[in-house]
Amino acid sequence: MSESDEKTEYLDFIREAVAEDLRIGRFKEVHTRFPPEPNGWLHIGHAKALFIDFGVAQDFGGKCNLRMDDTNPEKEDMEYVEALQKDIKWLGFDWEDRLFFASDYYETLYELACKLIRKGLAYVDDLDEEQIKEYRGTNVPDKNNITYTPPGRDSPWRDRAIEENLDLFERMRAGEFPDGAKTLRAKIDMAHPNLLMRDPVMYRIRREPHYRTGDRWCIYPMYDFAHPLSDATEGVTHSLCSLEYEIHRPLYDWFVRNAEVFPSRQIEFARLNLSHTVLSKRWLLRLVREKRVSGWDDPRMPTIAGMRRRGYSAAGIRDFLGRIGIAKTDSMVDIQLLEHCIREDLNAHARRYMAVLNPVKLVIENWPEDQVEWLDAVNNPEDPAAGMRKVPFSGTLYIDRDDFREVPPPKYYRLYPGNQVRLRYGYIVTCTGYEKDPESGEVALIKCSYDPATRGGDAPDNRKVKGTIHWVSAEHAVPFTGRLYDHLFEAERPMEVPEGKTFLDNLSAHSLTVEQDAKAEPAVADIAAGTTVQFERMGYFCKDPDSTVQRAVFNRTVTLKDTWAKLEKRLQDQA
Repeated sequence: MSESDEKTEYLDFIREAVAEDLRIGRFKEVHTRFPPEPNGWLHIGHAKALFIDFGVAQDFGGKCNLRMDDTNPEKEDMEYVEALQKDIKWLGFDWEDRLFFASDYYETLYELACKLIRKGLAYVDDLDEEQIKEYRGTNVPDKNNITYTPPGRDSPWRDRAIEENLDLFERMRAGEFPDGAKTLRAKIDMAHPNLLMRDPVMYRIRREPHYRTGDRWCIYPMYDFAHPLSDATEGVTHSLCSLEYEIHRPLYDWFVRNAEVFPSRQIEFARLNLSHTVLSKRWLLRLVREKRVSGWDDPRMPTIAGMRRRGYSAAGIRDFLGRIGIAKTDSMVDIQLLEHCIREDLNAHARRYMAVLNPVKLVIENWPEDQVEWLDAVNNPEDPAAGMRKVPFSGTLYIDRDDFREVPPPKYYRLYPGNQVRLRYGYIVTCTGYEKDPESGEVALIKCSYDPATRGGDAPDNRKVKGTIHWVSAEHAVPFTGRLYDHLFEAERPMEVPEGKTFLDNLSAHSLTVEQDAKAEPAVADIAAGTTVQFERMGYFCKDPDSTVQRAVFNRTVTLKDTWAKLEKRLQDQA
């Protein structure tokens, strides 16, 4: 067995197909490509595709190109190109010197179109867009309600002479005809059961400046023509794409075969469907335009920029993409698996701090006046190399309002009158009373006494204290705004809506809660924007770029509760 055979115990059908192509000599090397269209921001669905494209190339010692599919000048922009590159690099993938653009090949594509005209396989058509659809036909149900596709009708201009087609196509390029007046179509089969094979449009006239080529072109190639021939031009061996392009594969192969170019092979895989999430640039753009979110990088968005701003780690995202695998059929992935992967990575690497989101004051009545102690706190119990830090402890603290009850419910082990709790890294305290705000009726102050012999939270008499709560010294507290993010959509499948409704009706009213009066220990002031940390017992939080010197803003990345891990364990136990 060769070294490459030992290296790949193939776990998915794509790698098996690639290995077979190498074994039989169909290709001598592996060369893939990731071809995003620069008309939007990269999202987690695209990330699955690039993970496969780059991963397959890496596993077989091959190459992967990054190619911008920029054949639609009306929607594309260099801003998107730069954003795509930034996100891909952040995820940990590098195309080195293999950045290409479909617009690099406009002249080549034009010449290949002329070649097909000379072979009698393409013609200039005068039908407009609606007429082309009408002539092509559509799927209809028969008397038994079984769908079939009646043959379409030939265009009246389908049999134009080759020289006339060449002349008209050249004049289209020269700008002699108005937009929409003519198209170049492939001459295939107007009775083909696959509607895409019924003389598809190869070029259309669009007087729209291109962000790279300017006004040099007024005709632009269609995706189904440009994509396979761009692959062939780059020597791409395996064009890996999502399952919706399976129906396009016969057309892909037809253009490659009849243009007599490098024989790139298309293989499809199931796209990513993530619960409580919409993964379509069209619908994400609508969320942005209608201001349902703050922008493409809103931390609730499934864009890579949004996830980065929320505090997701690139390693956690890559772990998720590796776990979901590659399938041939569509299925729904629970978003809790993504959160679990992020949580696992952050648990190993994120530093710990103490913060209180909904503070209430706690006064230790027997604490020496004006005394401050500096306690040792662990930066990350999973990483001894992270070391320790000093945390100030004083007689007036903030604790979280949820850590106190006037009348405790059953099995409540936190603070209530007469009960004892450990203060993290500090002392054991006993609640002696509380005061309420006369106007709001809310608890405004909690009174406690402390035991000086219990520094570090341990009692020398081994008394049983079940509750441990976190705190922040009021004198040293750093104010911040806490943004608590949750799923953007209530429904598991947001696009499944009853008649008369839209996916917007599934938007959650609880996807963002803002805590304006949050407090944190002083070391939090030194955290850089974009850094994700764990606020003990609260969850993982990332410092947002909106932070100022006066007030930091932290976005909740994920909570500490891991329902996915519990579900996974329960399923394993049942098995």
